[in-house]
Amino acid sequence: MLDLAGNDYLGLARHPEVTAAAGAAAARWGAGSTGSRLVTGHTELHATLEAELAAFCGFEAALVFSSGYAANLAAVTALSGRDALVLSDAVNHASLIDGCRLSRAEVAVVPHADPEAVRKALEAASSPAAETAAHAAADTSTETAADTAAKTAGDDTAGETTAHTPRRAQARPRRRALVVTDSVFSVDGNAAPLPALAAACRAHGAALVIDDAHGFGVLGDGGRGAPQGAGLAGAPDVVVTVTLSKALGSQGGAVLGPARVIEHLVNSARTFIFDTGLNPAAVGAALASLRLLRREPERAARARALATGLYERLTAAGLSAVRPDASVVSVRAPSPEQAVRWAADCRAAGLAVGCFRPPSVTDGISRLRLTARADLTDQQIEEAADAIVRTAPTA
Repeated sequence: MLDLAGNDYLGLARHPEVTAAAGAAAARWGAGSTGSRLVTGHTELHATLEAELAAFCGFEAALVFSSGYAANLAAVTALSGRDALVLSDAVNHASLIDGCRLSRAEVAVVPHADPEAVRKALEAASSPAAETAAHAAADTSTETAADTAAKTAGDDTAGETTAHTPRRAQARPRRRALVVTDSVFSVDGNAAPLPALAAACRAHGAALVIDDAHGFGVLGDGGRGAPQGAGLAGAPDVVVTVTLSKALGSQGGAVLGPARVIEHLVNSARTFIFDTGLNPAAVGAALASLRLLRREPERAARARALATGLYERLTAAGLSAVRPDASVVSVRAPSPEQAVRWAADCRAAGLAVGCFRPPSVTDGISRLRLTARADLTDQQIEEAADAIVRTAPTA
């Protein structure tokens, strides 16, 4: 079975060096981490992975979590809070949406990949009228933004609001604002306009949180990620999350950013404080994959080239597909039922593909989701394209 459904973008999940590193880590540190990172769940291996991740991606510090989902919840909740404004892209990943849901901030959904809409929303939030209203409603509290975020992170009542539903927050002067976006959107594989989003944020003193799950390992210089490719690595107003389960073929996630932000997360992020640490085998595997990528940076370009080649073959045959910006190729299907049948027919032909349909896609469009791995051959991509075209439903 040829797999174009998984997210092993660099083909490292079964690499001998990676699996050997996982086994060695389990033999030395144990099968599980046995507790929170703040209790017994931290090892030298975790610290090494964090240091090498931060250095590779160009940030001051990193913090490893048990999943990319947990990393996103931590970044959004710990950096916002009930007195903040969060602007979230309309098609962000569910983990970012849930972070918004738990943040207790005022959440506004902005049109997909639209920096001008972000700029206008931030401008409206910082207008003289809005500022006057904020000062009129403010109390005499002198707590800092970090203090407020830390207090909110420890509030057991967090999560009472609905994701992506605007609500009126208690107004304060100098209101914190956070813009949250995927770097590469997981369903269609298109990239966010990160430089323009960063410019809009800086013009209004907002922070930018980027989920680089589908860009890390594939975009940027040698796979250093979409933020690095956009010139945002190490910026004091940018925080990035990554997953270790896609390009690195392991498990877990991480938050990258300024050292002061990472220290704040250690002391306030509930998914770090109260969750069992990432198991040693996954840490060892991720570290081995990262070192392989550093040694073989051509894997990133290979994954992108194969995705583009797959897209070109499919569209040349008349199928409707989205041009990939990373490793994901999205091919539209006429209906949910036909998408399911198409995926089943592909499997019968020896090809595993993803099948995305409502309600898991908010735009109501069903599609096959394909991923190009760096370890595939040109012949395998050609065979995959032939199978997809041959089994395609009629409109």
